[in-house]
Order: sequence, then structure tokens, then C-alpha cells
Amino acid sequence: MLPKKYRLKNTKAFDATYKNHRIVSDSHIIIYIGKEKKDPYSAAKFGFVVSKKYHKRATKRNRIKRLLRECVRLSIKNNRLGNLDKYMSFILMPRVCDTNYSLKLKDIENSFYKLTERIK
Repeated sequence: MLPKKYRLKNTKAFDATYKNHRIVSDSHIIIYIGKEKKDPYSAAKFGFVVSKKYHKRATKRNRIKRLLRECVRLSIKNNRLGNLDKYMSFILMPRVCDTNYSLKLKDIENSFYKLTERIK
């Protein structure tokens, strides 16, 4: 489970992250990037969104959210966040794709690490 200090919880925080209009994406994940931090000691917060466009079943959407959370948790544990410490918040969303295609943790991790390298 992702520690509490890394979770993006309230609607205002999600809206502020969306309004910043900084997006990095590839074939698997879309990352919305929030504002830069003023306090260097506060932790970056992560939110996860999977819409009904992705899959109509809640169990499938929840599985994707669990995979995204696990990917972020492992990157925090292994200190592989890189430039992400400069920003306040992030929202991770999977790309809408074919419903027969199921994402795996390896695919998400590879995609996440490539995208974190692109964030400046």
C-alpha cells in the first residue's frame, strides 16, 4: 500500500494538478504533472484515475489502479523517483486501449520509468 504522505486525496488537489496542463504520456500511461514545490522537504503526492472508458467492470479498473500504486510504491522504495521530487503532485492514468489487452506490472514499470526520465 502506498504510504499516506504520498497520496493525493481531495478534489481540489486533483483539479489543481489537471489545471497545470503539463502532461507526459506514452502508449501505456498518461501522467499529469502539478506545480513545482516551494518546500523541498514535502513529499510528492500521487493520484490514480481509471475511467469507465477503460473498462466497464470496476474490478478491472481497480486492478489497474493497484498496479499503478504498486509501481509508484516500488519506485519510492528504491529511490528511483528522480526529478519527480521537484513537483507537488502527479496523476497517473492508463491509456484507453483494446479491452482484450491486459497490462502487467512490468509494462507499467517500464513505461513509468521512461516517463520519469522525460520529466524535467
